[in-house]
Amino acid sequence: MLNRVFDYFENLINPVTLASDPIPPQGLKAFYLYFLRQIWPIVSIACVLAALSAFTDAIIPVFIGWTVDLFNTSSPDRVWQDGKWMFIGIIILLTFRPFLAFVSMLVSHHGQFPGFTNLIRWQSHHHVSRQSLHFFQSDFAGRIANKVMQTGNALRASVMSVQDSIWYVAAFILSALVFIASASFYLTIPVLVWLGAYSLVLFYFLPRIRIQAAIMSEVHSMLTGRLVDSYTNIQTVKLFAGGAFEDEYVASGIKQHTREIQNLFRYFTYMWFFLHVINGALMLGVGTLVIVLWQKSMITIGEAAMVLPLIVQLRNMAAWVMEIANGVFENMGTVEEGMETIAKPLTVIDVPDAPTLTVTKGKIEFKSVNFDYTPLQRDDETKSLPVIKDFNLTIKPGQKIGLVGRSGTGKSTLVNLILRLYDINSGRILIDDQDIADVAQESLRRQIGMVTQDTSLLHRSIKDNLIYGTKGASDEDMIRAAKQAEAHDFIETLFDDKGGVGYDTLVGDRGVKLSGGQRQRVAIARVLLKNAPILILDEATSALDSEVEQVIQRQLQNMMQGKTVIAIAHRLSTIAEMDRLIVMQDGQIIEDGSHRDLIGQNGTYASLWARQSGGFLGVEEEVSK
Repeated sequence: MLNRVFDYFENLINPVTLASDPIPPQGLKAFYLYFLRQIWPIVSIACVLAALSAFTDAIIPVFIGWTVDLFNTSSPDRVWQDGKWMFIGIIILLTFRPFLAFVSMLVSHHGQFPGFTNLIRWQSHHHVSRQSLHFFQSDFAGRIANKVMQTGNALRASVMSVQDSIWYVAAFILSALVFIASASFYLTIPVLVWLGAYSLVLFYFLPRIRIQAAIMSEVHSMLTGRLVDSYTNIQTVKLFAGGAFEDEYVASGIKQHTREIQNLFRYFTYMWFFLHVINGALMLGVGTLVIVLWQKSMITIGEAAMVLPLIVQLRNMAAWVMEIANGVFENMGTVEEGMETIAKPLTVIDVPDAPTLTVTKGKIEFKSVNFDYTPLQRDDETKSLPVIKDFNLTIKPGQKIGLVGRSGTGKSTLVNLILRLYDINSGRILIDDQDIADVAQESLRRQIGMVTQDTSLLHRSIKDNLIYGTKGASDEDMIRAAKQAEAHDFIETLFDDKGGVGYDTLVGDRGVKLSGGQRQRVAIARVLLKNAPILILDEATSALDSEVEQVIQRQLQNMMQGKTVIAIAHRLSTIAEMDRLIVMQDGQIIEDGSHRDLIGQNGTYASLWARQSGGFLGVEEEVSK
């Protein structure tokens, strides 16, 4: 029976659902309300339960006062008869309070705590993961992940602290003031003065704590990013004997983090000092006034016995609320700092109701395309990086072209623009007469298979990496693709310390457990399995040894049949047999033709071919420098 009750409350929030508008807003208030609107019934019920709990706790000293007056006015043999209804009320109260606490815990701890925390994380991740490539290239991955995790926990914690604690105390103070006023209005005067002084202390220190907490959260994210950066690049650290440098790099972050914590605790110390001062004044003022009023017969002994415990509870709750409020404002600072990353507007977005890209032929057109990275730079960065200038190119269906040019001429950028990893400044890119800016990004990338020079694998199994993005692929299809990429044999020999073998082997962070050539072959097999109508090869065989490269080149030739292909290679011999070669310089086309045609023109391509002599583009130039 109780398991059903738990199940009901634990399923009140689906942690992986999306809001009607899946873009978190900017601004702290709007950011909070965005998530709170999704669970407002639960929050409202929790606040009502907290108020009821406060009232039942505040009425206990009232019963104590009534009992003292009863003992003072009734004889021992008539106590039970004279106080019958009061004792019944106490029994009901003591019976009701545990039930109320149980329901409150069901709502808060089971209905809200885990679900709401992870709902925030999920929706934050959903938005962040759709940011542009530039967004992730400009920050530490560990720092971004830390913000998503911290913000979810901090927002939930601050909301629950308000509803379960601060709201409870507010209701308790209101109830206590009513009960104290029922004894004597004069007794409310020191309480109200104390409440005003207490509010001033909170209003002065808590905003400063929030600001300092945001600073500390930012430094915490920075420190996490430095640690993750060191761990991710641990091979580089060891190869260059960079242990001492990394120690200094991380130590400076730890020192800065320590300083910000110390600054935060200075505010805490000042705040707690003033709290003890006003709490002492409250006890002294109310205690003195109770004695004076009792001496003048203006209150009974029972009323005095009621007021003093309420004042003691108020004093204790003041310290509790201040501690809770500290946490709330610290968490608000964390949320505010995390929001700056999470709620950033998307820069590459789909048009409303964007249709799915349909590729039937594979024709690609660039029409007066201009692109540079300047709009992506921060305001304080004045560096202009023009990459593509008034670029026009038509690639016929099924045509295989090679992009040629020295590093920095815009070849990889051109490929990224086809994939719409960035939005162009002006012009149009069409695939089968469909503007890629008007179709859904996901559908665009599903129609393109790409093998990059810097192959990065997910820290999952070989199988998970191979079938990634290819739904419904069978094991037979997967193994066939691996064999075509000359990967099956080495995959069969793999194992990990988790018990995985063969295709179930975990590859490590970014595929670090595999060699560069092995990663490249897995990446090629993944694209073979995807079998997209448009194929992009960016130095696809650069990490392979010559013998394996020759075998895979033959497989790539087979894979290219019937597809539109764009290949980038510094080793010109690997693309010389393409239908057409495009030579780029400073973001523009300077030569266009087949290998034979360009050699005959005796221009830039012919010069590069002559210098290379089967080697790598630019090697001779670099050596001469």
